[in-house]
Amino acid sequence: MRIVATDLAGLLVIERDIFADARGAFHEAYLDSVFAASGLPTRFPQVSDSHSRKGVLRGLHLQLPRAQAKLVRVVAGEVFDVAVDLRPGSASWGRWASFILSAAGPRMLFIPEGFAHGFAALSDSVLIYHFGTPYDPEGQITIAWDDRDLAIEWPIRAPILSAGDATGLSLAVFKRRFAAR
Repeated sequence: MRIVATDLAGLLVIERDIFADARGAFHEAYLDSVFAASGLPTRFPQVSDSHSRKGVLRGLHLQLPRAQAKLVRVVAGEVFDVAVDLRPGSASWGRWASFILSAAGPRMLFIPEGFAHGFAALSDSVLIYHFGTPYDPEGQITIAWDDRDLAIEWPIRAPILSAGDATGLSLAVFKRRFAAR
């Protein structure tokens, strides 16, 4: 297992070891010793999965004031995954990074507290989330997936959205309401 830094401080790609043979494959998804040595959390009090049809876009979600770190991996299908830095005072505030995550590939992401997260399902997909803090519905915030200031280059032009994801806050409104927290 290898931990790879990205251009956004704290956002990490974790390349899993895959052991394959004629029977199939075995993936290492978590090693306490590797996470601890890298300064990553070793306790995730909530684990959830998300099942999405091809064309679904979920996000961009974050939670305040009980911010969540997330460890995200795809166990079926393929997604275009996005993390947006919304940490107060961050040098990369408002910048985003994207990754293709798939069940066949070795990548998973560690998304630190204070990042918004979303994904577009490029095929029928299942994601597993390990959360650093349990979900708090009162603290759920959605940033508009198509916000012009973010200008995320989504690979899906007319995504399938939930009502909440279709009415997310603009980055400017989020900044006025929450960035000073």
